[in-house]
Amino acid sequence: MRRNEEDERETPDPELFRRCLEGEPRAQELLYKRYFSFAMSLCMRYSRDKYEAMQIVNDSYMKVLRNIREFDSSKSFRSWYGRILINSAVDNYRRNLKHSSHLQISNEMEADEEQEPSISAELSVNEILSLFNRLPDNYRLTFNLYEIEGYSHEEIGQMLGISPSTSRSNLSRAKKMLRELYKKNFNPEKQE
Repeated sequence: MRRNEEDERETPDPELFRRCLEGEPRAQELLYKRYFSFAMSLCMRYSRDKYEAMQIVNDSYMKVLRNIREFDSSKSFRSWYGRILINSAVDNYRRNLKHSSHLQISNEMEADEEQEPSISAELSVNEILSLFNRLPDNYRLTFNLYEIEGYSHEEIGQMLGISPSTSRSNLSRAKKMLRELYKKNFNPEKQE
């Protein structure tokens, strides 16, 4: 007999993990749905569009199911799953590296004095993501790993197969590019 959907939504994570280990499809579906928003929000920061983010989420979830025996239930599933998502996003970046374009920033642009634009607190999530998605893949990935996930430049270098100084350079250029994109598109002083 099938469980009531409301009861299933209340199923604690440890029980879902146990049922997933047993290969129960309904438990696997529930676990996927329970953490889908978290996974998509993380993957959107690492991808060019929703389609690519969805691919990363699905690849990651398959890794979760294959490796759920390795999950230490005394720790946070969200953290464990987050690492899998990030690693899958990095794998996706590496796999698509030959297809991506790297933007070269002129020395003139780098030499400009860094001035912080006045920031409007009224940017929507979509406006922020639209700016962020205009960064070249290598800049967006480095920015995410360093500023949001807290990885060091040495760790980023190892993950991406680049030197720590290249990671620092990518981060600096990403920030500069975001400032320029913001000034160009959303600077409140410009809109007066």
